[in-house]
Amino acid sequence: MTESARGLLSVEELEHAMRRGEIDNLMIAIVDMQGRLMGKRLTADYCLRSGLRKGTHFCTYLLGTDMEMNTPPGYALMNWESGYGDWLAMPDWSTLRIVPWQEKTALVLADAVDEQTGQLIPIAPRSVLKQQLEKAAKLGFRPFMASELEFYLFRQTYEEIHRGGYEELQPAGHYNEDYNLLQGTRNEHILRKIRNLMLAAGIPVESSKGEAYVGQHEINIHYADALQSADWHVLFKHGAKEICILEDCAVTFMAKPHHQWTGSSGHLHLSLWDADGRSNLFFDDQSQPYGMSALMQHFLAGVMAHVREFSLFYASTVNAYKRYAPDSWAPVHAVWSRDNRTAGFRIVGEGSSLRIESRIPGADINPYLAYAAMIGSGLLGVEERLPLPGEWRGNAYLAEGVPRVPYSLYEAMNLWRESEAVRRVFGETVAEHYYNMARVEQQAFNTVVTAWERARYFEQG
Repeated sequence: MTESARGLLSVEELEHAMRRGEIDNLMIAIVDMQGRLMGKRLTADYCLRSGLRKGTHFCTYLLGTDMEMNTPPGYALMNWESGYGDWLAMPDWSTLRIVPWQEKTALVLADAVDEQTGQLIPIAPRSVLKQQLEKAAKLGFRPFMASELEFYLFRQTYEEIHRGGYEELQPAGHYNEDYNLLQGTRNEHILRKIRNLMLAAGIPVESSKGEAYVGQHEINIHYADALQSADWHVLFKHGAKEICILEDCAVTFMAKPHHQWTGSSGHLHLSLWDADGRSNLFFDDQSQPYGMSALMQHFLAGVMAHVREFSLFYASTVNAYKRYAPDSWAPVHAVWSRDNRTAGFRIVGEGSSLRIESRIPGADINPYLAYAAMIGSGLLGVEERLPLPGEWRGNAYLAEGVPRVPYSLYEAMNLWRESEAVRRVFGETVAEHYYNMARVEQQAFNTVVTAWERARYFEQG
């Protein structure tokens, strides 16, 4: 592969690489509701004969399934009555890149589009985020965001873990990994490959480190425009899984893989800049506290005021709510504090790097939805000029009289459905679609008898 064909590509460079035989397939991928990449592999021969710019069709059901690809009822835009037709995956060519861990492969992310009208499908995750970015742009704001992702690494393949019923999990380590370079060395052959291959794919990983439990790690990705950052986020998760598959190991981004383990977080960093991306509008050296501008204070107040109602976009699964526990490194209270890891919202950075870190999401988030929730609720706070509550000082796990994250998906569903702000920010179509997603998830969980129940009730019940 020539240097010109590494990392990000133009369409012209892709075409030349295909003609030279350096790339022989193109993956076109949309992002589904669960944050997974779904799509097709197109041969170079087909791309060159048919033209690279037309996109490809996909069944509408891909944006109306559960985690196991079932077709549950309740989705207005896709169902058996409508016949599950096609939408168009229209490539966003700015995302075109080499996939360096696969042979002669390129990938481009696509938007879900109605082929007849050319309009974005409103419930597609990338569309949901784009809608909020359009609102921000009209106000002269440019959100910059970044993701921190925690995950567990296993010295087992996904197939071995599946055959074992997900019971005999073997994390790749034997003591707490947190910042420990010696323990981290045991898995450096995998982590180094992930870091370097991501950089080769144009995904700017900054660092990796051991996290707070056996086999747990964290990757930091550089900040960027919110859409690009969300793209990097999903590409990183997908790529890390693929690299592990090729190395006969496994990685999970579950929020809480085991009740005795530290949960895996997906911290989000956000600041609002001017339209040219030259000035961080969150910083005002004349403002207090900490140089937080009035804009930043209103924005943060909006995020905090609506975090409970918008929880379905921060924690979309039954498992996600098991991460929220006192003294666990995951927050339980919607309070803010300067450089305090017990608070739900941590203010970090100085001057032009001043930003909000939301510690609410887990690593299992769909970044487009979580980013959209944070931006949309923050803009509500700006519009309504909401006052920022006082800073929490001390151990936020002990806070009283302040909002708490929902205890369960069921509670989050009710908050979402009753929320005027949800419909105001996302619209009725998106609100109902993702309520149904949560309903399906909760219903699936409710019907399963777990090993915990058998151990507890089999003899003594």
